[in-house]
Amino acid sequence: MDKQIKTDNDYKIWLAELKHRIRQSQIKAAVKVNTELIRMYWELGQDIVEKQSESRWGKGFFNELSRDLKEAFPDMEGFSVTNLKYMKRMYLFYSHDNVIRQQLADELHEHLLFTIPWWHHIVLMTKCKTIEEALFYIHKIVENGWSRNVLMNFIEAGLYKAEGMALTNFTNCLPNPQSDLAQQTLKDPYNFDFLTMREGYAERELEDALTKNITKLLLELGNGFAYVGRQVRLEIGEEEYFADLLFYNYKLRCFVVTELKTGRFRAEYISKLGLYVSAVNHQMRHEDDNPTIGLLICKTKDEVVAKYTLENTNQPIGISEYQLAESFPKDFRSSLPSIEEIEKELKDE
Repeated sequence: MDKQIKTDNDYKIWLAELKHRIRQSQIKAAVKVNTELIRMYWELGQDIVEKQSESRWGKGFFNELSRDLKEAFPDMEGFSVTNLKYMKRMYLFYSHDNVIRQQLADELHEHLLFTIPWWHHIVLMTKCKTIEEALFYIHKIVENGWSRNVLMNFIEAGLYKAEGMALTNFTNCLPNPQSDLAQQTLKDPYNFDFLTMREGYAERELEDALTKNITKLLLELGNGFAYVGRQVRLEIGEEEYFADLLFYNYKLRCFVVTELKTGRFRAEYISKLGLYVSAVNHQMRHEDDNPTIGLLICKTKDEVVAKYTLENTNQPIGISEYQLAESFPKDFRSSLPSIEEIEKELKDE
């Protein structure tokens, strides 16, 4: 009988739905618990500030409060002296001497401030310079489910200043609201510090390295990007062309044709990328998709030349730079033992 139940399709479908509902309930319960915890931290930080606790009760205030709370709630963590000071810092950081900006008030109303984990807040308080920057990352955490390490990486890479900064012609070539959303989606510069390249690397080497690290590349590109392929063949007339990288962005609902250039931007790059954009529109775009956009990622660019070039095309294209960690000398790799050599040495020992 048990075997019959396990092989019954209706039972399997119901069980899958039941598991999904239970997992959703667990997630909601975890979020609710976190929300109440952060709200409690906020209110405790507010009390510490408004009661002017340190000046009122002296330098030993935090030590005394920590001991009293730990004694009253022995099974509850989070009442260390350091954590209590972070609670105070959190309230001061977001309130700026009790004057909470309207933007922050809206966030509080939406409970966004209280939905992210406490350790994320500590990163934001210590790494972000303004409320606006912290709120930017809070939205990203809620939207993408970033871990603390991922959050730190994006803050150190300067996502707040880079997002939406690509030079584009989207306003003239795309309808609203797609033009605004597309502009917000592209960044300048892109941070490829996860790559290790030799000096004088070629474009194909950069492409190889990026596709070998596709998960990190997609994370750097941002939410919504899905990898379609590399060196994507486009047959145009009697000739064939190959686009470096092709993505689909499900938030923009369009293809993103990407070309990589390891040197300085040149105006002629745009005409070729525009050709690829047009070809993808004709050959791959579904009737429900939005117009394809092009993205040229180069090492450096002259802003004026790039701007003038974009004004001269009717295809929606963005131009961004990329950054790398320090490259190895050309002969560095040759001085390293190969994997085969290392394995041979291990066998010989």
